[in-house]
Amino acid sequence: MSIAAGIDIGSLSTEVVIVQNNQITSQVISATGSNSKKASEESFNKALDKAGVQKEEVGYIVSTGYGRVATPFADKQITEITCHAKGMYYLNPDMRTVIDIGGQDSKAIKLAPDGTVEDFIMNDKCAAGTGRFLEVMASALEVELEEFVDIGKRQGEQVPVTSMCTVFAESEVVSLIGQGYAKEKIIRGLIDSIGERTETMADRVQIEPPIAMSGGVAKNKAVVTALENRSGENIFVPKEPQTVGALGAALLAEQFIAKSRAN
Repeated sequence: MSIAAGIDIGSLSTEVVIVQNNQITSQVISATGSNSKKASEESFNKALDKAGVQKEEVGYIVSTGYGRVATPFADKQITEITCHAKGMYYLNPDMRTVIDIGGQDSKAIKLAPDGTVEDFIMNDKCAAGTGRFLEVMASALEVELEEFVDIGKRQGEQVPVTSMCTVFAESEVVSLIGQGYAKEKIIRGLIDSIGERTETMADRVQIEPPIAMSGGVAKNKAVVTALENRSGENIFVPKEPQTVGALGAALLAEQFIAKSRAN
């Protein structure tokens, strides 16, 4: 029996996936909060309970993400680039590009036919277009994030938002509201700007279809649609895009188990 775990500690959320014999047995998504170590421990225990296994039964644990070093009980830390590639290849081996947009960073990963990383680019210096960016913009517009997403999916006129820096974009949005522009037009402008910026980033790794999205922002159908419109390609979004990194970490952990047994 092979039981392995993957833990992805992001700036906003922590995900844990337990796999057994190459099958997902449980997955958990929790808020990271101010204590990454505590979040990883609590999320791991929740995933264990959900899977119905004891910690001692887990043969190997891989941590990844922003706070991967804050998981002292992990056997190994692996970058999120490798883990997202591994997780997405497991879910859909046809994919050749993965666009991952998380809480405070974004990345585009080009995959080789065997699922290994061929090239990648990562933006971790600016929160533009990330989950945090969307939260700040929704707050500036005084709308719930769910309403923000719903409006962003609709067709209609938009007001271009030129700033993508979170601070400057927030000021620009407040200014546009003051000028009397409708919130719906501003939201559509913001979503289109996110699509443009993400496409520009992805093009730097010579984006190749089929394209997939992972990370929490992949749940935002307005952003996915904006990217589809700009790329002219259908984008594959797995059932739970937020756990792709943790899944990849768990699958890699399972490989370490198999390797140790072979030796």
